[in-house]
Amino acid sequence: MSAALTTLRTALERAAAVRPKVGGFPYLAEVLRQAGINRCRMAVPSNAMLYLTASGPVVVQEEPLCTGPVEAPPFDRAALIAALRADQAGETEFPEFVQGCWQAGVLWYDVDLHARTCTYYGAEGDCYTENYAAVSV
Repeated sequence: MSAALTTLRTALERAAAVRPKVGGFPYLAEVLRQAGINRCRMAVPSNAMLYLTASGPVVVQEEPLCTGPVEAPPFDRAALIAALRADQAGETEFPEFVQGCWQAGVLWYDVDLHARTCTYYGAEGDCYTENYAAVSV
């Protein structure tokens, strides 16, 4: 197994151990940052996450949300914020959050682990950025 894969797997296991159910994303992000992961990029329709680590890039491919040609939903900022707040409140698991992003017209999102920002993008150039809190792990 490569150093990048080992780093990511170890960080995800550690994050799962320390992350609270409510408000847990900043803990996950901090563990990833401490492990040398700089960014995470999610391609929402394909449900693929790209982790940019100090040891190299790693892709995690989950079950795609759609296959074949489909129309991209229009960007809906209010629906995205509702999906974010439900996730932050511990009301959804990650697969439901990704589905909520898709339904809100998010085609990809980018997490900058150093700037502590998540930026969500729609097909027509729409975007929404949210900062997340610094935490100690």
